[in-house]
Amino acid sequence: MFTLDEHRTALAKSALAQLCAAALCAIFGAVYERFSHEVYSYYMIYAFAIPLIPGALAQLALALHAKALPGRVSLWLWNAGIATLSVGCLLRGALDIYGTTNRLLCVYPIVGGVLLAAGLLLYRLFSRKPQASGVSALPDRALDGALRTPYN
Repeated sequence: MFTLDEHRTALAKSALAQLCAAALCAIFGAVYERFSHEVYSYYMIYAFAIPLIPGALAQLALALHAKALPGRVSLWLWNAGIATLSVGCLLRGALDIYGTTNRLLCVYPIVGGVLLAAGLLLYRLFSRKPQASGVSALPDRALDGALRTPYN
């Protein structure tokens, strides 16, 4: 069980990880397009924006200003959705630069959107509201307990 400050710190660490993912996407896109013989893809150019805006900035805003914090499961689903959209964007950019396409590219936005929607829905249903000082603000929820492993 986390205290409120520990949960805000964990959310800020998740935002930092998303910021690092955005930087890696930007570096990967720049290097890939550097060697693409002047063929560019907007998917590759703007792939960094997916982990940056809904990832790092949204999670940092929640960590600093939110009155209700997301649970672990909703945060995992949200991060999985961002990762799915980022990988799909990078793959689509690489295939655009290569000059081909694939029917399975439509799966990434659909699955990413479903994961983001599920994370947002669980945040709205099971968000954790701060309680009085000295009392844990994060009680165990049914969804957190269902996915708990010995390593959590």
